[in-house]
Amino acid sequence: MTDSAAVNSDSRAYDHLWMHFTRMSSYKDNPVPTIVKGEGAYIWDSNGRRYLDGLAGLFVVQAGHGRAELAEAAAKQAKELAFFPVWSYAHPNAIDLADRLASYAPGDLNKVFFTTGGGEAVETAWKLAKQYFKLVGKPMKHKVISRAIAYHGTPHGALSITGIPDAKKYFEPLVPGAHKVPNTNFYRAEEISGVPELGQDLERFGRWAADQVESTILAEGPDTVAAVFVEPVQNSGGCFPPPPGYFRRLREICDKYDVLLVSDEVICAFGRLGTMFACDKFDYVPDIITCAKGMTSGYSPIGAAIISDRIAAPFYQGDNYFPHGYTFGGHPVSAAVAMANLDIFEREGLNEQVLKNEGAFRATLEKLGDLPIVGDVRGDGYFYGIELVKDKATKTTFDDDESERLLRGFLSTALFDAGLYCRADDRGDPVVQLAPPLIADQQQFDEIEQILRSVLTEAWTRL
Repeated sequence: MTDSAAVNSDSRAYDHLWMHFTRMSSYKDNPVPTIVKGEGAYIWDSNGRRYLDGLAGLFVVQAGHGRAELAEAAAKQAKELAFFPVWSYAHPNAIDLADRLASYAPGDLNKVFFTTGGGEAVETAWKLAKQYFKLVGKPMKHKVISRAIAYHGTPHGALSITGIPDAKKYFEPLVPGAHKVPNTNFYRAEEISGVPELGQDLERFGRWAADQVESTILAEGPDTVAAVFVEPVQNSGGCFPPPPGYFRRLREICDKYDVLLVSDEVICAFGRLGTMFACDKFDYVPDIITCAKGMTSGYSPIGAAIISDRIAAPFYQGDNYFPHGYTFGGHPVSAAVAMANLDIFEREGLNEQVLKNEGAFRATLEKLGDLPIVGDVRGDGYFYGIELVKDKATKTTFDDDESERLLRGFLSTALFDAGLYCRADDRGDPVVQLAPPLIADQQQFDEIEQILRSVLTEAWTRL
């Protein structure tokens, strides 16, 4: 791209493209990073510079960039049937994909309700939970419980379930009845629980964290709580994996009080942790799974709520129905792309690739533990967070001004300039998040570690 063309593109981007979650003022006098090409685990910008995609776009591009067969699947389907809704009608790809997802899902999760993305899937799950309890004669059960700092989407219901105050404050009042419990950040266990001993015992901390769900159910009244929403590995705050026994205890609590367990797998499903559905990795069966992102590796938008037969049963009786839907839910082209993407998963063994290499990915990132700014490396599969601290001995984090200067003022740009696209995030304590395409191997792990080492070393000198 010529200099004049680049300037024109930047100007048009600033004038007309309202970018998501973006401080638009930062591009008033600065170029807008414009990505024009992807191949494998790499992306290229409009100036021809190559970057390692350390975030798989946005936890999405599982099979890697540039998969011609996915583009061909979309084109073939668009020629045959470009669009038809699943409002009282079906089309072959929606049937095939629903059947396939049901075959992958655990237990009796056999009913698939398509959406166009993850936030809509979460919204669907809450609405469905509310109506389910009305249909079975428990109309007071409408509240939900989720975890602090967790992100579940931007629609009003999903945003109410979200546990990030700054993401919600401009849109309040939100949907009432959404309550928060502590998350499973073991690095901050003593601070979260107020019990020093829990910072030394992962399993006890997990039991304590799960028991907070029971305490909240009892405080609100079991006859008013409909569902608990949890991610297998919590994204916001920096990849909090579940302690041993956490989900077993959560399942016991939900069963005891007749509360639905919703596994929000918008990020974690489709190989991110090395299994098709992440609940299998941690050996629990939820009542509903919400999923999206990796279902098509991002080549076309789609999402879904996958519901157990038990929960779906009353909706299939008499005049009952679920008065909810989306124009583009189960879109024929997206469903065709999803089927082709899942063919790649099976043919190339992408889940097995993650399980084989996850230990090497962790070990490579843990090398960064010798840097004074690195407090914790945590996660699972191909999904990791690196928490940054001001003092390793005391785990002292950065104040708001320091986080602003460190993350937005330096790290995000410096990492990108060094050739790594990832996320420097302060929704919680400051972290760098990594989630490369599932085709990544030791070559990419080493490249990530080397770039992070160089940039984090410089960041420490700037504090």
